[in-house]
Amino acid sequence: MSTPIPPEAPANCTLCPRLVSYIKEIAKAEPDWHNGPVDSFGDDNARLLIVGMAPGRGGANRTGRPFTGDGAGDLLYKALAKQGFSIGTFNKDGKDDLRLVDCMITNAVRCVPPQNKPTGEETRNCRPFLVSRLAHLPKVTALFALGRIAHDNVLSTLGMRRAAYPFGHGAEHDLESEDRQIRLFDSYHCSRYNTNTRRLTEPMFDEVFMAIRTFLDKGS
Repeated sequence: MSTPIPPEAPANCTLCPRLVSYIKEIAKAEPDWHNGPVDSFGDDNARLLIVGMAPGRGGANRTGRPFTGDGAGDLLYKALAKQGFSIGTFNKDGKDDLRLVDCMITNAVRCVPPQNKPTGEETRNCRPFLVSRLAHLPKVTALFALGRIAHDNVLSTLGMRRAAYPFGHGAEHDLESEDRQIRLFDSYHCSRYNTNTRRLTEPMFDEVFMAIRTFLDKGS
C-alpha cells in the first residue's frame, strides 16, 4: 500500500535539487530565516483556496507564511480583510494575530525559486502536495489563481485541459472534478512589479475578490 501524500511538503523535502541548493545558499547569509518549504495558511473549513506561484526570497521564505514579508502580501491581505476573509491585524513579519476565515492560501511550488521562476519540472514535483491540499479541503468550491503558473497548476491538479480554460485577469471558469464543482477565478499576480507598473491595480484586484464573495454568498 502506498503512503498517502501529505498536504504540506516535509521540511527536509529533496524533490527539487535546484531549490534545495538555493535555500542552502540563502541560509548561509540569513540563518534566522525560515528557509524551507512554506506550509499553507488558513482555515481548514475554507470554501476558498487561493493559489500563488511560489514563496518570495525575502517574503514567505523569510517569515514562513505565504505572502508575508514582501509587497505581494500587502495587497492580498488588505483585499482579504475588505471581503471578510480575515480577522485580526496583518503584520509583514508574520508576528501578528491574523486568522483567515473561510479561506486558505497556498502556493503551487512550496520552496523559493531563483529569480522567482520555478521550472516546469519543479511545479510537477510539487503538484502532489497541491492535489493533497485540495483533497484535505472538502468544502472548497472556489479557487483563486494568482498568475498564469498558479492557473495552469490548478487545471493540472484537477486533470483539466489548459487550452480549454485560458488564463485572463478577471476570468471565471466552471470546473467539474470527480467529487465537486469548482469555480476558478483568475487574477494577475499581486507582485510588486505588477502593481508598480499598474498592470494590476487595487480596484482591479478588489473586483475579483468581490466576484468571489458574491459567488460564495450565493452558494451558502
